Amino acid sequence: MKIAEYIANTIDRLPKGYVFTYDDFMGEVEKKEAVIKALNRMVESGKISKLSKGKYYKPERTPFGELQPDQSEIVKDMLEEDSKIVGYLTGLSIYNQLGLTTQVSNIIQVGKNATRPTFKRGRFTISSIRQKNTITKDNIPLLQLLDAIRYIKKIPDTTMAEASKRLVNLIKQVPEDDRSTLVRLSKKYPPSTRAYLGALLEEIKDYRFSRQLLETLNPITTYSFPGVTKVLSESENWNIE
Repeated sequence: MKIAEYIANTIDRLPKGYVFTYDDFMGEVEKKEAVIKALNRMVESGKISKLSKGKYYKPERTPFGELQPDQSEIVKDMLEEDSKIVGYLTGLSIYNQLGLTTQVSNIIQVGKNATRPTFKRGRFTISSIRQKNTITKDNIPLLQLLDAIRYIKKIPDTTMAEASKRLVNLIKQVPEDDRSTLVRLSKKYPPSTRAYLGALLEEIKDYRFSRQLLETLNPITTYSFPGVTKVLSESENWNIE
């Protein structure tokens, strides 16, 4: 079978939106240049699309235009290495999913233990934030929630009060066992994040876990979250102003 034919048949079996590189074909094909030429011809013919240098995807086309791959596909090499989870999506796309903002962005943010400089991947800007906790499949939703609390002041298209109301509802939905993990994970976040989380927990009358957080804070330090005191009735206990 010719190289071009083999590549075309392989791509036909891929799901739409799947991101791949020429390396995905090198196990069966030895000639790298031939693979690259075949892929570039398929880009020219419209069969596949180019995401960035060396990265391609099988496009999904609608009456409204071509859909971009999911963000998790675009940065999947930053999320998993050798079948091990090493990163997770965070930032604006996740805040949108959590109902904290209606805005979307071409900036994709990834939480990782080891960060890397911001870079471009096609029309997307990829940045990373330092996550001090070990990242696992189970704790990613909790880390995303803690990131939203940590960066609440930077969430666009909302107010601190509106975001706080939404966060109260999100905290309510966290099962009790997971709240214990949430508090443990928060201990590697800045004190302001822990203070805000404590006020959220007290707002839903979960004093058991909030007291654990209070013990980690300096009693004379104050935290500025304008507008939050109108929503979180216990915010004074956390020196939030």
